Amino acid sequence: MAVAYPQTDNSSSTTQIPLIYEDQGDEAHLSKSLNHLETFLRVFGFCQYSFLSLILSWLSFLLLGIALPAVMIKYFSYCTNCKKYQISSFEIQVLVFQSLVATISLACISHNLRKYGIRKFLFVDRFHGHMAQYRDEYVKKINGFFRLLAVWLLPFLVLKTIREAVRVIYAPHHSWGQSVGILIALVVSWTYSITIYLSGCTLFNLVCNFQVIHFENYGKLLERDLDVAQYIEEHIRLTHYLSKISHRFRIFFVLELLVVTASQAVALFQTTWHSEIINLVNGGDFVISSIVELVGLIISLQAAAKITHRAQGTGSVAAKWHSFVTCAYDDTSQVEIGTNSGSSEAANPSNLLHINYSESDLEAVDYVPVPTTNQLASYMSSYHKRQSFVMYLQSNPGGFTVFGWRVDRTLINTIFFLEISLVLFVLGKTVTLYHS
Repeated sequence: MAVAYPQTDNSSSTTQIPLIYEDQGDEAHLSKSLNHLETFLRVFGFCQYSFLSLILSWLSFLLLGIALPAVMIKYFSYCTNCKKYQISSFEIQVLVFQSLVATISLACISHNLRKYGIRKFLFVDRFHGHMAQYRDEYVKKINGFFRLLAVWLLPFLVLKTIREAVRVIYAPHHSWGQSVGILIALVVSWTYSITIYLSGCTLFNLVCNFQVIHFENYGKLLERDLDVAQYIEEHIRLTHYLSKISHRFRIFFVLELLVVTASQAVALFQTTWHSEIINLVNGGDFVISSIVELVGLIISLQAAAKITHRAQGTGSVAAKWHSFVTCAYDDTSQVEIGTNSGSSEAANPSNLLHINYSESDLEAVDYVPVPTTNQLASYMSSYHKRQSFVMYLQSNPGGFTVFGWRVDRTLINTIFFLEISLVLFVLGKTVTLYHS
């Protein structure tokens, strides 16, 4: 295969770099990062590409994520002489909601991966013409996926381990070996389920961040002297991807929001209604699980709001570009017209300045060239095209939507006030009735 080299002077001693090898190296780097991501997802059962992998994935989740902690809670972790350090109903409710959020994440993400594959799922098209300039940013976002997951998972894992260790100290069982075995089993099961849940939220964040890259570079596309139709075509492609993302993740988004809300309401109801003393030993799981679920929901909301904000910002960017181009045409229209008519004096700004200081206004008028009808028609046609382009962007802001509801700062504020209202309602019911 022939290798293309950049054109250089024969007298130059500059090292020649194969362009095809460089392009293949960038593609190989991106493919390696995607393979690492797919391997991680395969380990936790997201890549259910075959019937066998589907059975193994769900069987592993049922055994390790649900059956193992349920058995530990019901048969082995119960202590008859230390009820104040253990409330089994708390642990069962935590396990139920923990399993629900993990099930939603595993079901939704695995369905999309099985249907589209890793590249189409992330909208990383190998044959798209603009992908080469985004490869490095794609790799950075994939690395950011692992960093974000580790930043949130590791501190929670430490808290969970400390909580289980403290409970073993205050509520020992028949032997220390049995206590340590229960601790390891509960921590491993919890880590498995929470990793699945946070991976789904972080993967949704990664998909949105990939599109944010394109929207942030859309302003740079306006700097190129292209036809307005090409700008509209690129924006249609981006909004089409946003509609696909909204369609694929809307069920995941709604179910996670409902389950996390129900989990927080039940946790608040149980802790305020319970008549016995609640401490960090018997109620610590409520605290840790509640924080983890809220973190996953915040990661998803932040990604959805970010991509909506970037999509809506294209209208203001295009309006600014339209203003600059229009003002530039207006300021240089006399110069351009003079140049097209063959007047070298009109093309020189110093000559224009000299004309303004003529002895009479009539002499100054004589030096102003009269624009032709074709020149005015071309200028007005370009103006109207840009104006229609700006109106199109302002009429189609785009963004992540859930059944028609655009997830932006306004919707997030609405969700926040609804959650606060629910919290105050539960507190009013439980605290008032308990004291009465």
